[in-house]
Amino acid sequence: MSELDTLKTELEEELAGLKRPAGGTNSKAVNEHKAAFGQFIRKGKEDGLAELEQKAMQTTTDPDGGYAVPEELDRNIITALRDEVVMRQECNVVTVGSPNFKRLVNQGGTNSGWVGEVDERPETSTSKLTSIEPTWGEIYGNPAATQTMLDDAFFNVEQFITGELTIEFAEQEEAAFTNGNGVKKPKGLLAYGSDDKADKDRDWGKLQHLLLKKPTEVTADEIMKLIYTMRKVYRSGSKFMMNNNTLFQVRTLKDAQGNYLWQPGLQLGQPSALLGYGIAENEQFSDVVAESTPIAFGNFKRCYTILDRIGVRMLRDPYTHKPFVHFYTTKRVGSMLVDSNAVKLLKAAGGK
Repeated sequence: MSELDTLKTELEEELAGLKRPAGGTNSKAVNEHKAAFGQFIRKGKEDGLAELEQKAMQTTTDPDGGYAVPEELDRNIITALRDEVVMRQECNVVTVGSPNFKRLVNQGGTNSGWVGEVDERPETSTSKLTSIEPTWGEIYGNPAATQTMLDDAFFNVEQFITGELTIEFAEQEEAAFTNGNGVKKPKGLLAYGSDDKADKDRDWGKLQHLLLKKPTEVTADEIMKLIYTMRKVYRSGSKFMMNNNTLFQVRTLKDAQGNYLWQPGLQLGQPSALLGYGIAENEQFSDVVAESTPIAFGNFKRCYTILDRIGVRMLRDPYTHKPFVHFYTTKRVGSMLVDSNAVKLLKAAGGK
């Protein structure tokens, strides 16, 4: 056998031991890393953890900044957050491996038309393609347990940490994805600004709003107008978003024939609807008061993207608040407005 054949055989054998469902991980190394990380959590043992982390193809290790949690725990945290954060449920969510994520969007479209079979083809205008980047932030949590809890073999430490971090992260994320100012945190959907111009006249990156006639009252006509301000191509998959106080007010609205706009889900498991469209309750939306934006309607998945960067990191701290062991945990999260035509707002002007 030639040297080349030998190298080829060795490479094939090595590759056969690798599993690469999401970019490639060695299952043995992953299991070893998970076991070592469990010892780190319970006992504070760091022996060999940095090397196992790298073998498991986690992010690069910085002992001063803690260690990357195992991929399974990382996924469990993200999954739990999806169940708690409304913006994660309604918007597009992607996972990325680096902060250098960019997306091309077409801000204006291109001209098209009809020609005969042998007619000369006119040049189309240049499309307004531009590259957009997410606004990133680092969220942290600091759950704590006693060493007695950690020493208990029946205590599910991963489940405990996931639950505690979900509680700590969820409210912060909901606030950031809705109203965040983009300073050391994601920029929220409502922070991109809006005006009353139609899609063809409005600057890209601004949402369109309709002003309420009265700053503290929503009418049936205004709800219907909000729907039909949206172009048909976006209405498929659209929903309303508001908080529970506004939802209560909207539930009492009737049309000209005295029928309620609200349609309760009569069958088990069927969601209620407002003029045929679903409703997402987001407590970070304002009540119907002066100078507020109490209601949004649109296709949130087409409008707004949330990005999770792979690599939740954890630092074990048994010293700061004895007898508690703290797990200072950080996670990189970003967001970007992708299509400002896909969501419309009902806005209240200043009161008199």
